[in-house]
Formats: sequence, structure tokens, C-alpha cells
Amino acid sequence: MRKLTIIVFVFFQLGSIKGQTSLKEIELQYGKYAVGYTHYTKTDSTRMYQIKNEFNNQRIYRPIPISVWYPADIKKSNAQQLTVLNYLEILKEEEEWKHLPNAFLLDWFSYLWNTPQNKAHLSEKVAAFANASMLKGKFPVIVYAPSYQASSMENFALFEYLASNGFVVISSPSRGTNTKWLEGGTAKDMETQSRDVAFLLKEIYTYKNIDNTKIALMGFSFGGISNALTAMKNKNISAIVSLDGTERYNYKVLSKSPYFNLNKFTVPYIHFAQKDIPEEVLTKDKIPAELNYQFQLYDSLKYSNAYSYKFHDLTHSYFSSFGVLFANRDKRQDKSDDKIMASYKLLSEHALQFLNATLKGDKKAKSFIENSSSKNGFSESLISKKMKKGLVTAFNYKDFNDLALQQGYKDLISLYKTTKVKYPKLQLQEGMLNTLGLYLSFNPSRMEQGINVFQLALHIYPKSANLYDSLAEAYLYQKDTKNAILNFKKSLELNPQNQNAIDKLKQLE
Repeated sequence: MRKLTIIVFVFFQLGSIKGQTSLKEIELQYGKYAVGYTHYTKTDSTRMYQIKNEFNNQRIYRPIPISVWYPADIKKSNAQQLTVLNYLEILKEEEEWKHLPNAFLLDWFSYLWNTPQNKAHLSEKVAAFANASMLKGKFPVIVYAPSYQASSMENFALFEYLASNGFVVISSPSRGTNTKWLEGGTAKDMETQSRDVAFLLKEIYTYKNIDNTKIALMGFSFGGISNALTAMKNKNISAIVSLDGTERYNYKVLSKSPYFNLNKFTVPYIHFAQKDIPEEVLTKDKIPAELNYQFQLYDSLKYSNAYSYKFHDLTHSYFSSFGVLFANRDKRQDKSDDKIMASYKLLSEHALQFLNATLKGDKKAKSFIENSSSKNGFSESLISKKMKKGLVTAFNYKDFNDLALQQGYKDLISLYKTTKVKYPKLQLQEGMLNTLGLYLSFNPSRMEQGINVFQLALHIYPKSANLYDSLAEAYLYQKDTKNAILNFKKSLELNPQNQNAIDKLKQLE
């Protein structure tokens, strides 16, 4: 009584050899934090949605199921350790079969398979605890986009591993635009998933223990291409991790988006790819041979520090926890279970090193990601790697203003001097500074920031009568008559024809 699910990416077909793995045998070395897990559903009221299995015309606001893994305190709460079955019960909800009896789980969803080995997984304890309190503090966050039509939990073992090392991971399932079903990996599907990721990027601001200045995107398969698009639309992303992301295999879909702009893809980017597809599989499954070596996105990136890995013991399915545990093995190309688990562990460790380097600034992790695989102690027959440094983008007045904003527009002259040394071509136009100074000065809660901007402007343009006139207006708005008169006089010294200064001084004196 198996319910059939169509998987679109035909070049990742599976054979019929049953795998035997376990969470324990993967041997992930968890970090110092206990792991909490929570799941809930929010609503995106900007989009409509249909529950396909109900076979009616009813439309609802788009539901967004959300899973969160986080560093936790399991001693001060009624925390309960979860099992794999608990995750699959959440899977039922995300697959819109919430009331499906558990006895049908392995028969119902095409990627699980009802085998003795898979039944044994259900009772395995995982690292996460339900009802665990979030630790106080600020932790970097990883926003995860699943593979094609997949669950928010497809990589739960990796998420637990990252959370135990001081990250928050937030994920939602991959769903189509109008129903659960995607169209087939189209540009529309990509945009829909990118909007779901954007929803999560907004959701993280509801958490006090998340550092919203340190955000990474992570995605598997189709989630990778959706994240590449999201990074082009959102400047707040700090890094991207792609688990055999489809942006490598279907660059044409990415380039069709109206938001496609490689010049806006500037953050550190790491892509972990599957092993080369054997000739037998390429021929029989009619897969283009260039998928083994072509990577147009990586080759086209100019401003991103980019890293491209190939794991020679992993095929596509095993870049997820679900794949390692439940997927049938393809006898034509899959390695042994031991090699699959060992490589999944290495994949997790490499992802952690990259995130520690880019989000935490860890020096050892930075060295690790810059080293060759062989220097890190890995044979080229296991992991091969290439990398390239991105060009430094031109630093302009908006970038400087971002820095000024981060420090509350304080010590601007000092900031300007140090920034000018690093970026000698930086130009801050007088008109921009004048407008910004007035904009801030007329805001009652930011008046001092406006004054600071004018002081910087006059440091750069000390003979500007207009800047002194505007600074005087700012002091006048603050009812600081003394400084207003002083600066109107300075403006007149530089421009005796300044009628505004003449008129204002007559009124004030």
C-alpha cells in the first residue's frame, strides 16, 4: 500500500541494495552544548495555498512548518530525548499526512522503504531533546533549505552536530507555489523556496539567542540553487554552504531569475559535490557527461571566496541524514555503508570548519578551509578540492555609511581616517553628507548623530559655507542658539552672500 512520490532529478536514481547504517556508527563527535529541538507552524499571509489531499477548492494562507535546533539547557527543564521516530512523526505533518498511523510510515513515503534495517532506525535515540530551554547568549544561525520536496528534518544529524557546536539551525520543508508539489525544478519553484527562506530570515528576529549579524544559508540539492538566489537578494547573509546544490547542475534555471546578479554574490561560498557519475550510469540514465566536471556558477563568481569540494565516496542521496539511514543503495555506483558513513561524517566536519571560520572568525578553522585537502590530512582519492579568492569589491559611500551605522555614527572622523587608509579611493561627496546630516538632525531621536555627520563633513570639506549653514540649522532645530549663531557666522565668513545666514542671524541676535 505504498503511496507513490515522484522524484524529478532522474540522474540520482537508486538501485535495490539495502543499506545498513546507524547514527552511532556515523560517529559524529558532538560539541560541548546539549541540543534542543522545537517544531511549530507559522503562516505567511501574503501567499495562498491548497492542501492537495483534501481534493477541494479551499485555499488557505501558506503554512510554514518550522524546525529549530539550538544550544540548550536540558537540566532546568522537562527535557525528553528524541528518537528517529519522533522526527518522522513531524515528517507526517509536513507531508500533509498528519494522522497517518505510524505503522504505515515506512510503506507510505517513497524515500524511506520498509526494510528490517530501516525499522531498526525508528527506535534509535538522537542527540536532540524536546522541551529543552534555550541557552542564554547570542549564537550564529544557519537557515536551511531542503532538497526537492523534502522535509525540514532531512539532515537532522548534521543539524544536531552544528547545534552542539554553538549554532542555531532553522529549517522549513520544500514546497511548491500553490500546493506541496513543485513543478519540476523550475525558476518558479526556485523563487518559491527562496521566499520560504526569506520567511525564515525574518523569523530569526523573534529569537533573543540568535545573533542576527551572523547568518549562513545551507541547502541540499534544490535547496542549494534557491539559496544562491536568496544570497543575491539579501545583503545580510554572511556565508553559504551548498550540499551538492543544484546550482552546479542547473545553472540555466538560476540565471533565468529576474534577481540573478553575480555581482551581488559576494559572500564566502562552499560547495560539496558528489563523486563522479560512472559511465554506465551516464549512458543508461541519459545524463549529460559534463555534470561531472562543469560548474558554471563557481567559474563565474568574481567577488566571492569560493571553495569547491568533491567527495569521492558519496553519491547525491547521502548528503542528507535521511539518505544515509534510509535510502536504498545503487549497486552501480554507491560505496559501502562504512564509506558512506565515514564520508558523511567528514562532510559534517568540513561544514562546521567553514561555519566556524566565516561566522565565528575561528583562526584554526580559517587555516583549515584555506589548506589543501592533503595538508589537512585527507587523501585526494577521498576528497579533492579547488578554491579561489574573490576580487575585492569597490568600497563606496554606502559601505562606509553601513560601518558608521554599526557604531551609532560615533567617532566618524577616526573611522574615516582608518577606512581611507584601507580604501584610498573612497570618496564621500559633500552633498551626500549634507543631506544625511540634515536627515538625521531632524529626527528627534538621532539629532546627535546628525551633528557627528556634519563634523565629519567639515573635516573633509573645511571651506564649505553650505555645510556650516546646514550645521547651524541642525543646532537651531535642537534649540542650541549659541552654536547656531557660531556656525551661521562661519558660513558667512566663507560666503558673505549667504542670505539664509544673514536672515537667521538677524532673527537670533
